[in-house]
Amino acid sequence: MEPFENISPLDGRYIGPDETMRKRMSPYLSEAASIRYQLKVEVALLETMAEFGICSASVPESARKAAEDITAKEVFEEERRIGHNVRALVNSMRKRMPENERGFVHLFATSNDILDTSRTLAFRDFASEILIPDLIDLVSVISGKAREYASVRQIGRTHGQYAEPITFGYALSLYVSRIGGRTVALERAREDLRGKLSGAVGAHNALALHDPMNPAIFERKHLERLGLKASDTQVSTQVIEPEAMADFVFQGILAMSAMANLADDMRHLIRSEIGEVKIVDGATRVGSSTMPHKVNPVAFENVKSLWKAFAPRIVTVLMDQISEHQRDLTNSASSRFLGEILAAVDYAARRLGGAMKKIQPDEEALGRHLAACRDQIVAEPLYVILALSGHPDGYGKVRSLLKDARESESTLLQAAGKDEEAAKILEGIPPHQAKVIDDPTSYTGDAAERALHTCDEWEKTLGLLR
Repeated sequence: MEPFENISPLDGRYIGPDETMRKRMSPYLSEAASIRYQLKVEVALLETMAEFGICSASVPESARKAAEDITAKEVFEEERRIGHNVRALVNSMRKRMPENERGFVHLFATSNDILDTSRTLAFRDFASEILIPDLIDLVSVISGKAREYASVRQIGRTHGQYAEPITFGYALSLYVSRIGGRTVALERAREDLRGKLSGAVGAHNALALHDPMNPAIFERKHLERLGLKASDTQVSTQVIEPEAMADFVFQGILAMSAMANLADDMRHLIRSEIGEVKIVDGATRVGSSTMPHKVNPVAFENVKSLWKAFAPRIVTVLMDQISEHQRDLTNSASSRFLGEILAAVDYAARRLGGAMKKIQPDEEALGRHLAACRDQIVAEPLYVILALSGHPDGYGKVRSLLKDARESESTLLQAAGKDEEAAKILEGIPPHQAKVIDDPTSYTGDAAERALHTCDEWEKTLGLLR
């Protein structure tokens, strides 16, 4: 199918046309991948049976060979014929195996033993091999920029208003920490994903016919073969306890939220009337169908827009925690979209990383905005200095001085110099405080040091995940 014939924009516009990205994601998140992982679980089940002496070693060997030839198209055609997806997979395996071995296929298992466990395996692998490395790469790009501009002064903003000076590197280091933190949390959630082989109502009914004393041993051995574990007490319904998967997807969406916030920050700083960030891109891109001069921050806008589409899906994930009694099918369709969420998170990480490589601060604009608000940003350090010098109401004093400055159409520092009380205090302040009063743009605290320290910490932490 051509990309433009797909229904989902992920396939038709974002991931599908990008051959590299599609090839990276397809082995884990596609329908074909789902079939391959289900076959893997079915073969592992037979391997465990052979280990327990329930069947001969030839049975899993036959199953492995059968699985190599089974295609997603074949399974889907069989599903259309009989009306059941997992039984279609089982039938496709059975018909390729010797008649005396067919009866062992899917023995002890219910559909969700295979479906839930295979989804866990696919998502664990995708997170380990694709998503987490891409998030680490994104953090590395942001960290590199934060280091480069750790000491470049910028006016900080709160409520969209000038606040106090920081540095551009410090502003970026916040996202090193936020996205780095979600990457670590996603890895923890990935490690906590569970599998199951506990049967139709979760009580090991079928396995108890083999081992009435401790049927859970078989489940444990089977999951260990796949690198998984059951719930801590090995209790379930027909489906795995849903909280671990919900937490895993939630951490992915939280990472995407932090990415969207960074994208939005960059988009605003690129705005014509702010212009503190510029895009350095040698490519010729069209920014408007009618305005030839336009170059838009489209990658940043795209990341935020995708977040708007996928963040609300966490509600569906939470709703999928509810299944009536031992099992119903109200999460059957909705859970099929989980892979789309993960794909979107990864796409956003790669898109944002590429965009961040192309930005740099416009130091002229940064300096211009700092200069424009010098008389405003000195208000806080002035009040703090007055308070540290023993003034009983430094904040109130500065408010009064600001009123005097407005009425006399002078600056705050000029008003302070004319005020006997304030002038006397300022004459005796130490050099590091005097430096801030003389140059309020230097009032950046430990922004540069914090930026570098944050980069050091997260580069070390995330390096351990590689």
